[in-house]
Amino acid sequence: MFRNCIKKFVIFIGLFSFCVPSFFAKEIVFGGKNGWKDLEYTYNVTTGSGRFGYDCLELATNSFEKDDYTDLIIDFEDSKNCVSEGNYKVVSNSLQICDNAIMEKSAGLSRNIGGLSLLGNRNSLFGNEGLIGSFCIEFWLCPSVSENGEVIFNWESAKNVEGKLIYQLLNGIMNNGHLEWNFSNIFDYYTRKNGLSELKLTGKSILIPDSWSYHAISFDCESGILEYLVNGITEDIQYVTSTGDESGEVFLAILGTPSQVDFCSDYTGKIDDIRILRRPYSAPDYQSSENAGLKNRVLYSPDGGRFETKPIMLSKGSSLNSLRAEFNTPEQTDVRFYVRSGDNYFNWTADYPEWKPVESDEQIDDVSGLYFQVAVDLYPDGNGEKTPSVTQITLDYSELPLPLPPMYVKAVAGNGQVTLNWSYSVDETTGGYYIFYGNRPGEYLGRIALEGESPINVGEVNSFTLTGLQNGKIYYFAVAAWSSKNDEIIGDLSKEVFARPLASRQ
Repeated sequence: MFRNCIKKFVIFIGLFSFCVPSFFAKEIVFGGKNGWKDLEYTYNVTTGSGRFGYDCLELATNSFEKDDYTDLIIDFEDSKNCVSEGNYKVVSNSLQICDNAIMEKSAGLSRNIGGLSLLGNRNSLFGNEGLIGSFCIEFWLCPSVSENGEVIFNWESAKNVEGKLIYQLLNGIMNNGHLEWNFSNIFDYYTRKNGLSELKLTGKSILIPDSWSYHAISFDCESGILEYLVNGITEDIQYVTSTGDESGEVFLAILGTPSQVDFCSDYTGKIDDIRILRRPYSAPDYQSSENAGLKNRVLYSPDGGRFETKPIMLSKGSSLNSLRAEFNTPEQTDVRFYVRSGDNYFNWTADYPEWKPVESDEQIDDVSGLYFQVAVDLYPDGNGEKTPSVTQITLDYSELPLPLPPMYVKAVAGNGQVTLNWSYSVDETTGGYYIFYGNRPGEYLGRIALEGESPINVGEVNSFTLTGLQNGKIYYFAVAAWSSKNDEIIGDLSKEVFARPLASRQ
């Protein structure tokens, strides 16, 4: 595996008549021109633009994650399906995927040609009728012009109140540079015969063209607070209660016939990370406790991120020499590299074998085996505004040389047996020999010999007799040397010889 990214070098410690290499130094490259396709695990990491024009791995910006209250998440990272979480299907979508997003890599671009329409199933907030409890609708917005009447969010339906169909509306529209939220017959006013059927919340902040801002409309069914926030700061608030304050009885939100939800149906600009929750608004943990506004928004999680490569299979006894990385660490950011190895990765866990911390361009000792794996931790700066990045990782490692085979092999048939004789290998790294045998040329699948199945480890000898063979049947043989470092490191086969045991032979 990874043959396309292995560059070989042969290092010689001396020049002998048979020119035997002492070891083979090789390298494996992750990232760079090969890309990052050979990753097994990533957490809070995404691709970016690295050195030399190649993709790098860097911290992903904070974005919404699914929890028990999540009804819908649209992050625009999947160009084929914008709905990343939630029980909604796309009815129509005129939004284009664009870069220059506020969260992660992609956002939705609306050109005022229809927007995005969704229809929820019975498990969704807008796909069922009746009481809906608390809710929060939030998104990032970057308008191009902020014209009056632009529609960012819209839901229209009707509900039956005392035998009459009552029109319902919940929308967010542009008005004089502000975003205004309208609620018509959403809350249980008619059945309670108290209060007004219309509610309106208006933002105070003027939405600046080509600037991102964070918006949330929230209702708390416990307190009756209906609240509109921009960049985490409350811009308008009402108590949906019988008294209009916190002392009154709460009027609950009741939705009528399920209908589709529309985003950006009449709007020019970008939208990113849309989320609907079945709970009221709460500031994310990574935002400032004093001011959760955009200016104090933490772009990168203080927990950082991590990625791990797939286990790399090399050869028995391989040793890791060094790790070289092309990486960038802006002020206060950091990158940490780890490696581990073993002979059987199928029993590996997240913490076993133990990860060994290493430094780029420094010698690595005592890391050897058949499989190798690399892990990298990335840490942002203290303000969560900067991310480190890794463009390429190169592993330099050494493989034990394969011992040379015997130059001479002879097979002598006997009665139900064959004796093999061979010359010792000229390779000083040889620790012993394997005998391969079978009934077809080049296929050494023999099982009949009393000494064992093919191949048979005969140790450091140059003559061996196989018994229990069938007279009259031809057998084919080859001999290979194994390394003094490990008998599972086996060199090439010798030339093939054959013999036919016969009863008349002594």
